[in-house]
Amino acid sequence: MAQSSSGTTPAATDSQETEILFVVIQRDGKQVSAKWGLHPNLKEELKPEEWKELTEVMGKVTTLVGGRFSQVLNKAEEESGGTA
Repeated sequence: MAQSSSGTTPAATDSQETEILFVVIQRDGKQVSAKWGLHPNLKEELKPEEWKELTEVMGKVTTLVGGRFSQVLNKAEEESGGTA
């Protein structure tokens, strides 16, 4: 379930960085979606049982993070009386 993102990445440092795992939370009106992705090379190296376990854990992560993001947006909208 590797996904691509169109966000920005942190500024480069002296060390070489490789994005191997990411979570993206998107909002479209009142709809909030959470997606995650894994570097294709790492995905290929995982055993089927490891992939299954990672998929289950990341499903929980995206549910928690997406749910929290939605709560924060709803609270902000209630406090401002408009859209966040």
